[in-house]
Amino acid sequence: MFSASLPDLNALDLEAVKALLIDRHESYTATLNSRTSEIERLVLLVEKLQRMLFGAKSEKVLRQIDQLELQLEELQAASAIEESKAVAPAERPAPAKPFRRPLPEHLPREVHTHMPGHEACPDCGGRLRELGEDVAEMLEYVRASLKVLRHVRPKLSCDACDRIVQAPAPSRPIDRGLAGPGLLAHVLVSKYADHCPVYRQSEIYAREGVDLDRSTLAGWVGATSELLAPLVEAVRVHVMAASKLHADDTPVPVLAPGNGRTKAGRLWTYVRDDRPSGDQTAPAVWFAYSPDRKGENPRQHLKLYKGALQADAYAGFQQLYESGTIVEVACWAHTRREFHEIHIAHASPITSEAIERIAALYAIEAEIRGSTPEIRKAIRQARARPLLDGMKTWLEATLAKLSRKSDTAAAIRYALSRWPALTRFTDDGQLEIDNNAAERALRVVALGRKNYLFAGSNAGGERAAAIYSLLGSAKLNGLDPELYLHHVLDRIADHPISRINDLLPWNVALPSQTSPA
Repeated sequence: MFSASLPDLNALDLEAVKALLIDRHESYTATLNSRTSEIERLVLLVEKLQRMLFGAKSEKVLRQIDQLELQLEELQAASAIEESKAVAPAERPAPAKPFRRPLPEHLPREVHTHMPGHEACPDCGGRLRELGEDVAEMLEYVRASLKVLRHVRPKLSCDACDRIVQAPAPSRPIDRGLAGPGLLAHVLVSKYADHCPVYRQSEIYAREGVDLDRSTLAGWVGATSELLAPLVEAVRVHVMAASKLHADDTPVPVLAPGNGRTKAGRLWTYVRDDRPSGDQTAPAVWFAYSPDRKGENPRQHLKLYKGALQADAYAGFQQLYESGTIVEVACWAHTRREFHEIHIAHASPITSEAIERIAALYAIEAEIRGSTPEIRKAIRQARARPLLDGMKTWLEATLAKLSRKSDTAAAIRYALSRWPALTRFTDDGQLEIDNNAAERALRVVALGRKNYLFAGSNAGGERAAAIYSLLGSAKLNGLDPELYLHHVLDRIADHPISRINDLLPWNVALPSQTSPA
């Protein structure tokens, strides 16, 4: 292994060779340890930046993460080389056999049988008989492929009366369009779920020898969104029929007309999901777009809604609560975050205790997840309510000892000012302790903001909201989003509008599912 850099071994005695090997080993080990420490530092930094990424208002964090990921890739590749050098093959201990998950059963298998090169025993020439076999599986990638579906409709004429008979032309998702339902589904999922804008998709197809310019792909996105509009409306109706909703919003950069600059649009999400309280009603998520964050937007979205709204402390929701038709339910995850951010910067006994007290509430929630509302309420009243009463007393006493200008005091005031809404979950077993359902729905948007940085208009935001509604609802119901859209687009053009609910995610059966929610 070291022949290229070692001196002539014949000129050295055994002890000198041994000393040289030990010296080289220590040198490689030191290099490896240094790189390992640097990798650990970069991993921690990437994780920290990723925590900052959700809701970030600039591209700076994204660029930092990209740069760090590249550094990590280079360091990890270099470390693999150094590790192979650090221990000579004869000295290297046998590696522990790692746990490896079996490859998914749903993937197709292509069997390659490797027979020995001998038809008879290479030692004695005797006949070989089958003794058994060794099987090893390797995961391979088969490049995605396009194909042309050629629909041929023969014309038949009657010998007696010359009448011409021909089968009707099959419908297409887009009238006179070239794209089939599978291709349209792939374009939508690539853009909105995999964060690959249409200009990049156009480049990918060009490498495969197919010329699909970005304007063509963008046109397909627009036409398909319009085709799916009745289905998105059916999702909205289902979501708004709930008695409890999770709500949140996130910024969306949209190109402002005329000046080439971007403005901050907004995507709002409303989630219906009562599975944690044992309800088997289909979960769903509806997204809405608005050009700003004015309170009139959620008021318009929820103008007919009556029930509980689990959300953050956004002031625009306040008028909804004042009407009396919507009940405010606050989020303990937001409250915990107030203390956690201070704790990360300047850990203290106060922030530690606050986090521990909140963790005790979550431990109870983990035990009762999936139970009926009646059971959840009873357990919360018996176990969580006393913890909350004690926490409030502690928060009030602690606040009195702190400077009003301290960050910890601000976090405590945040919690106490929302106390009735924060504790409301103990009085209703259907409610949740936090608003994580809505935050999970928005993560795909936070990761894909670049997709519609140059959408050019508010219409691009509205299209994004429509497609996110279908992709998110499909995932919540355990469906592969691309298979689901393929299924829908193969049928919706000829589907009666009066039966649009048949195409909702929870009403369709697809082939093998591999990505449950």
